[in-house]
Amino acid sequence: MTSQLSKRVTIDIEPDLYKKLTLKAAQDDCSVSDIVHEAVYLLLAEDAEDIADFDARRAEPSTDIEL
Repeated sequence: MTSQLSKRVTIDIEPDLYKKLTLKAAQDDCSVSDIVHEAVYLLLAEDAEDIADFDARRAEPSTDIEL
């Protein structure tokens, strides 16, 4: 999945997590980098969806809740 437009980064991962990543990569016949790339992409997409939902509801009237 690496392209010439990719940026190389270094991250610190706990040994147990890295072991799980390497096992998953072997099972899925892909690289650890592919898994991390997909995870980051999904996380950012979820954030973008949350922001879009917030922006869509920005014009809604506020409702006070009395306890």
